[in-house]
Amino acid sequence: MGLFSFLKNAGAKIFKKKADTPAAAPEVELSKIDALKAEISRLGLPVNNLGVELTEQVIVTGSTMTNADREKVILALGNVEGIGCVDDRIEVTNPEPEAKFYTVQSGDSLSKISKEVYGDPMKYNAIFEANKPMLTHVDKIYPGQTLRIPPMA
Repeated sequence: MGLFSFLKNAGAKIFKKKADTPAAAPEVELSKIDALKAEISRLGLPVNNLGVELTEQVIVTGSTMTNADREKVILALGNVEGIGCVDDRIEVTNPEPEAKFYTVQSGDSLSKISKEVYGDPMKYNAIFEANKPMLTHVDKIYPGQTLRIPPMA
């Protein structure tokens, strides 16, 4: 539990902007809270009693079975454009060692990150797997994105 900072101007664009012209067909627009909850649901992240509050930051509550699921929820919310901070209040029923977070820099690849944190570029798949379903391909990372770096057993 705690506060996690993210780059506010980087991330998935899940918040719809209102149409600039009144002639545009009206769309059903989700509130920002509903959009954040929908993102957690779309990713299939298991959270019981998910609560999302949006002030200057996102406050997330609920419970998960593992730290991995908790960390993925934090990253899914924080890696959204316009979100600069996530206040994690999720309870974990079966805690295990926590992962570290890493912010992707320009020129990074998963193998480069793996070499930096594990000393072995071939362990990139551990990082990729730890960030599924947010990551869909090993080459689809971007500067400013925050990733989970799981501890090596």
